[in-house]
Parts: sequence; structure tokens; C-alpha cells
Amino acid sequence: MTDDITDFPKIGNPARRALAHRGYTRLEQLTALSERELLEIHGVGPKAVGILREALRERGLSFRP
Repeated sequence: MTDDITDFPKIGNPARRALAHRGYTRLEQLTALSERELLEIHGVGPKAVGILREALRERGLSFRP
């Protein structure tokens, strides 16, 4: 598995690998998930969710409610 997620903001490697393992390679794909669902992915913690939330907000996007 390659770690070629260049669209994501700077998040920790465990979170980056966990998302890549599940096929999430673009930030926009995360809009299909709620924050709670994202936190249930082993390797993704509150800090990564906060960084991703801010990156989505900068693009006018958000997690699923």
C-alpha cells in the first residue's frame, strides 16, 4: 500500500495510514463520514479530526451530521 495522500492536511501517520487503508485518498471523500464514524477508525483521534474539520471548513465543506 502506498501512502500518496497529498490532498490531506498534515495529520499524524497513524491516521493517514488508517484512512488510506479504507480507501480515503481525498479530503472531499471524508464528507461522507460523520465525526463519530471517523473517530471509530482505529488510528484516527480527536486531534486528526480537528485538523481535518478545519481543512474541510476552509473548502466550504463539512463532515456528515
